[in-house]
Order: sequence, then C-alpha cells, then structure tokens
Amino acid sequence: MKTDMNQSDSSTKQHSPNQRLSRLKTRRKHWLAVHLWLGLSLGLLLSIYGITGSILVFYEEIDEWLNSEILIVKPPEHSSAYQSLAAIFEAGRKAMPMQAKHVFATYPRNGQAAFKLRYAVATADGAREIWQVAVDPYTAMVTGKRLQDRSDSIIPKTFVDFMFKLHYALLIPSQDVSTVVVGLSGALLMISVLTGLIVWWPLTGRWRQALIVKAKSGSVRYNYDLHKISGFYIALVILPVLFSGIYMVLPHNVVPVLELFSPVTYRYWFQSTPPPGNAQSIGMDQAVAIAKQRYPTGRPHFIYGAPGPTKTYTVCQNGVDAPGSLLHRRCVVMDR
Repeated sequence: MKTDMNQSDSSTKQHSPNQRLSRLKTRRKHWLAVHLWLGLSLGLLLSIYGITGSILVFYEEIDEWLNSEILIVKPPEHSSAYQSLAAIFEAGRKAMPMQAKHVFATYPRNGQAAFKLRYAVATADGAREIWQVAVDPYTAMVTGKRLQDRSDSIIPKTFVDFMFKLHYALLIPSQDVSTVVVGLSGALLMISVLTGLIVWWPLTGRWRQALIVKAKSGSVRYNYDLHKISGFYIALVILPVLFSGIYMVLPHNVVPVLELFSPVTYRYWFQSTPPPGNAQSIGMDQAVAIAKQRYPTGRPHFIYGAPGPTKTYTVCQNGVDAPGSLLHRRCVVMDR
C-alpha cells in the first residue's frame, strides 16, 4: 500500500510542472490575441508616428532646404556679431499688423540660420492665423514672412507644419479630440509592446534561444523569431519614446503621475501677476537677458512669448554648464 502511495505522489510531482507550463502556454495564447489585435488596429498609427517623428528630427534642416531664400542668411565678412534682440524683435513687429501677438521665437541654430519669429493674428472672419517672420540676425532686416497655418484649415500651409500637425494631432481639427485620440493610441501602443514582451518571455528558461534568431530554421519560424527578438530589443527604445509622446500631448494627465516618483516643474503651472495701474510688462528681449544672467554659458534656443496678461515667458537655453544638467539644457520661466 505504501508503494502505491509513493508512486502516486511521484507521479503528481512529475505532472505538476507540466500542468503549470500548460497553463502558462494557454495564458500566453490569450496575450498573443491581445497583441495581435492591438497591432493590427494600431499599426497604421504607429507607422504615421514613426515616419513623421523621424522626419521631424531634422525639421530645421528640411525647412531651411525647402525655404532657403528666407531662412538662410549670409554672415558678413567683417563681423559675426548679432544685432540686439530688441532690434530683431522690432523688425518682426513692423512686418506684422498691429494686432499680431508675438508668441514664439527660435534662435538661429548656426551662423547661417535666420532668426524665426512666430505671430498669432486674429482675422476679420474670426479665424486665427499663425505667421512666421524670418529676420537676418546680423542686419535686423526681414528676409521674408509666410503663413504657416489657419485655425479653419485642416491642412497647414508648409511641409514642416503639416508634419507637426500629422504627428501630434493626426490632422484632427479639434485639439480636445486630437489630444485624447493621440494620447490614448500611445497608451494602447505601450500595452501592445508590453503584451509582446509577455509573448516573448521564455517559459522554459532558455534565455539564450530567446535572444537570438535561429538562422537555419524554416522561413516561417525565421520570420517569427525575427519579429519576436527584434521586438524585444526595440521595446527598450520604443517604450520611453511612446511615453514621452503621451506626455507631450497630455502633460496635465502625465505630470501628476510623474510627481509620484520625482518632483516636477511644469511651466504651465506658473502665471504672471498683472500689476496695478498701467505698468509696462517686460519685452521678450528683456526675458532673454534675465535668463542669460542666470545661466551665462547658455545659448538661447526656444523663446516662448507671453501674449496674455497672465502668461509667462519661458527661455530655453542649450550649452548650460550647471550642476545636475545632464542634457546641458535649462528653461527659465518668468513673470512678464
């Protein structure tokens, strides 16, 4: 009797790992179905995000190549000094109607690039236009201006702006709708990548086989291994890229999550306090000067204007030599 019981216990121990492996394989089939349908339904969006994002990495170079007559300047032989920012901004202001609001500026990225100033203009028909004025920083002369976008138009007027709107909003006219669609699709794509990692996970513990492609296997198995293993390595890059994309379109929802792990300073939290009376606000050139005082080694890059009474200036500088500045970049937010 004892012999029969011992044999029964031994048989149970032998079958237990096999039963567990069978359950894991069944569970993985369910995750494979989720991964498959997410991939099929969101693959087109991932392609759009990937292609447009790759183009936008070089958007300044592409824009200058397509519009070299206004965005490329010739440095003078006798001096490489820029005119004052006040003179450059004044040149842009004169090129636009009085009701135009200066909302953004891009510092020249090299010695041949123009200063780019962006203005928002409310038109008589109720639309909102975005214009760009290019100024030669050496002479403070306007080299040209162009209409970039209109609020009543789905398609922007320039190639680079079309790429931006397709990448960030999928050309959806309503900003409220586009941010939800793009942010939700980014979150679902992250889930798709994570389910792919679940499907990839070696249930038998054979990690070496899970990390290499079997070159001598048949075409079907080879393509399967290639997809699974390349997906594992790409996941290390695509997960943070997708998360950063969600942050860009839904910052108000992502920042509270980030604060659970680390303090976050978000520039839209801050507002200017309008002074009593008719006190003048500082100009964008003065905002840059204040930022330069704080970080003298920095080179201005993006300059966000303060078109409303409660808006703030933000000056982002590259090449900042400051403790804890991993990317050598700092943005200073200031009351206008």
